Amino acid sequence: MSFTDHDIVTLNDIFEAREIVKPYIHRTPMMTSTALGEQLGVKLYFKAEVFQKTGSFKPRGTINKIYHLSDEAKSNGVLAISAGNLAAGVAYAATLLGVESTVIMPESAPKSKVEATRGYGATIILHGDVTTLFAKADEVQQERNLTFLEPWGDPDLIAGHGTLGLEILDDVAEPDYVLVPVGGGGLISGVASAIKFKHPRAKVIGVEPVGANVMTQSLEQDRVVSLSSINTIADGLAAPSIGENNLTIVKRYVDDIVLVTDDEIAAAMGAIMERCKIVTEPSGATAFAALLHGKIDIPQGATVVCLLSGANVDRSRLKALL
Repeated sequence: MSFTDHDIVTLNDIFEAREIVKPYIHRTPMMTSTALGEQLGVKLYFKAEVFQKTGSFKPRGTINKIYHLSDEAKSNGVLAISAGNLAAGVAYAATLLGVESTVIMPESAPKSKVEATRGYGATIILHGDVTTLFAKADEVQQERNLTFLEPWGDPDLIAGHGTLGLEILDDVAEPDYVLVPVGGGGLISGVASAIKFKHPRAKVIGVEPVGANVMTQSLEQDRVVSLSSINTIADGLAAPSIGENNLTIVKRYVDDIVLVTDDEIAAAMGAIMERCKIVTEPSGATAFAALLHGKIDIPQGATVVCLLSGANVDRSRLKALL
């Protein structure tokens, strides 16, 4: 595997992003689980991004993206679409950097995520479902002359998310496998780039919900696919599409994408809570669900890092899921 100046995101981009976001985010812990690791026959680590600002990894990319906007773009204010975690990440980053933000969220977005986004300072527009958000964003952008933030494939966003990959390798120098949840592809694009640039022997595996398998379909058809319907408890991974840059990076640097069911995700949430005393949202437990349910052929004794990407779940919904 070779790396060139033609990479969408370079290792230098990710190092620069780390310096930009460092003052504004938490350096989240790498945690072990002896009991679960012994049960599964691996040396198991959890990268606990559940303890990040806003409760998910999203501020890494959104801070880096908004930081790099022109003064004119910042003065116009920013516009984003999101089912929840990106919304909070954009609101947090924009307010932090003195920029007004508007976020279009589906009407079914979890109440806790809507309230958190509003609390971080964004103007909220509730509209339709996740498949209708882009059309609404076009309308709002033209009406208000806002700067639209591409949700998955922007290089600055990907570089910001790549800082997670650097932290993983800081704490676990030579992982055999790194398991990453996949929605629109921004997170795995950044993490896979960082991991492969620095430790190319590691296997990077993406994990998608069966009911929101846009990356799997895009890889199968070798083009960006848009989903007409989505059905998963992992609302943070309910992306109706991906970006061209995400498809390119995943094809180059990700070793495999596997699918898990909602029941498998819920079981993974329960196992993490019981054994590690960590509450994740469904999206946050999706990577571990693949390991727990044997979706990946991993040799005994391998060193495995599972990324717990977020913790934003309504209390009432958590009770029902578990």
